[in-house]
Amino acid sequence: MPYTGTLRKMRVSTNSNHQAQYQLPVGEDLLAMNELIGRSISLTHSGAIYCVHCSRKTNKSFNQGYCYPCMRSLAQCDTCIIKPEQCHYHEGTCREPQWGEEHCFSDHFVYLANTGNLKVGITRHVTDGISSRWIDQGASQATVMLRVPDRLTSGQVEKLCTQYIGDKTNWRTMLKGQPEQQDLIALKHQMLAKLEAELSTISAQKGLQAFAAVDDISHTIDYPVEQYPVKIKSINLDKTPQFSGILQGIKGQYWLLDEDRVINIRKYAGYEVEFDSH
Repeated sequence: MPYTGTLRKMRVSTNSNHQAQYQLPVGEDLLAMNELIGRSISLTHSGAIYCVHCSRKTNKSFNQGYCYPCMRSLAQCDTCIIKPEQCHYHEGTCREPQWGEEHCFSDHFVYLANTGNLKVGITRHVTDGISSRWIDQGASQATVMLRVPDRLTSGQVEKLCTQYIGDKTNWRTMLKGQPEQQDLIALKHQMLAKLEAELSTISAQKGLQAFAAVDDISHTIDYPVEQYPVKIKSINLDKTPQFSGILQGIKGQYWLLDEDRVINIRKYAGYEVEFDSH
């Protein structure tokens, strides 16, 4: 039966075999997407878009689901969310101080991940050793490098790491297949050695609690993919409001369809759609 409502990014987890599990929110419904691999699906966008925060109808979506006023006013849409080293709470200019206190002043984890290329990133949550952020980015391997007490410190460490590796996922590389395995633990210690002097400076400024030791554990994540695209063709719902095809896999927040087509579901949060499977 068809499901109608606004889209949200897929909810993710892993099972006992370390395979990514996906659930698609459509309105009030939550659909188990792993079960649909190999089946025909269809998605139709009505043309309506609603802000994921205030539910206001909007002609255009910003920051993956927000209306323009929310994008301009919410702390979660500020530049420092993308560049946490630019956190300005201490300057008294945080858009929403209470939100900042709840989200930015708790433990954060700086990690290394293999998404086809080695990258550095930060996350607030690691459940049973796995961060949902790793799955969202399509990481096949990941390891926590450092635990720090706040978002600003995590951003400062991430910025230091970008002297040597990137901090963004190349989605086209990620979708081309399983990447070659890397020794993330060895790479982690190499990175820590390169940053030893700079990390010592941060520690001297912030005190002994600036960094906490983490175990040397490299996590592997498998994805439900039957076939990867050869020549990627990206679907844009604004230009192609209706499509159908065989769902050949899911990786990151992307559906992989027949005829080498892919779509980034997270990009269309707030879009009103009708979804069906056969």
